[in-house]
Amino acid sequence: MSDLEAAPGCDVCEPSPGPGPVAERYPAREVPLGGVRGVFVERVLPQRDLPTVGAWCFLDHFGAPTLTKTDAPPDIDPHPHIGLQTVTWPFEGRIRHRDSVGSEVMIEPGQLNLMTSGRGIAHSEYADRAAPAGHGLQLWIALPGSNTGIEPHFEQHRELPVYTAPGLRATVLIGTLAGLTSPAVAYTPIVGADIRLEPGAKVRIPLENRFEHALLVIDGQLTADGHELAPGPLLYLGTDREDLVLSSTVGAHFALIGGEPFAEELVMWWNFVGRTHEEIATARADWERHDTTRFADIAGHPPTQRIPAPPLPPLHLKPRKRRIGPNHH
Repeated sequence: MSDLEAAPGCDVCEPSPGPGPVAERYPAREVPLGGVRGVFVERVLPQRDLPTVGAWCFLDHFGAPTLTKTDAPPDIDPHPHIGLQTVTWPFEGRIRHRDSVGSEVMIEPGQLNLMTSGRGIAHSEYADRAAPAGHGLQLWIALPGSNTGIEPHFEQHRELPVYTAPGLRATVLIGTLAGLTSPAVAYTPIVGADIRLEPGAKVRIPLENRFEHALLVIDGQLTADGHELAPGPLLYLGTDREDLVLSSTVGAHFALIGGEPFAEELVMWWNFVGRTHEEIATARADWERHDTTRFADIAGHPPTQRIPAPPLPPLHLKPRKRRIGPNHH
């Protein structure tokens, strides 16, 4: 999944110290992505007051049962990325991924798919019509400035570490949780986990206290540190937590994301993560003029089959302040 809005806004994310432990709810919003068939997703990152959680800067829930609009399979033509990693984690369905570094794979449930754009990559995503309708998460991780110019690459992981406790099973997608580290390449201190809690379970999971964390319920009902959470909104937990008490009467499926508060300003626009207006404008121009040294053509797609970049807004992209401190919703 990608940000294919016809008139995307600009998100500029300023660095900030950790806010300490908080509990803030941020609502999901339905976003039409466009593409071949038209796709609606629930987006919980970025938010106006919370543009990042660690290096996580984008989180879409596609095929969410709480969507009010009928969403179509996620067919998305070739489009570009810079400055980020995309994390695709499906629960149902299969997606054919092709990219400009020669990858052609089928993305299936239980497989982590990580695409690192570095200086520039293009990719496409098409649903397998023989499989169930697509349902899952796609997230972006901002690359630190020292790694934005690396060569693009793609990796797929079928074996991931699993942390277990009575009534809990947590698959570590990227980064480290409870001493278990994913084989996926990470460029900042980070964690991303898919967690399932059995009905009636109550457990305490360890957290890295210098990280900020957030939870997104996929299915069921979850109580985290005394706060009840249903599918839809993101619960931001702040920093300085050694652990987290989780419980559920009916069971819960949820995602945990976190990491060190990101120490760099970010400018996010369309499918690009950069540091300045000029960097974003250059990437857009390179895509529009079909610069194959930066965004190579994708095998299986004619060169003309590509999503055009929307026009830049008629202003210089400037920072948006990140709010720090409690803000209970």
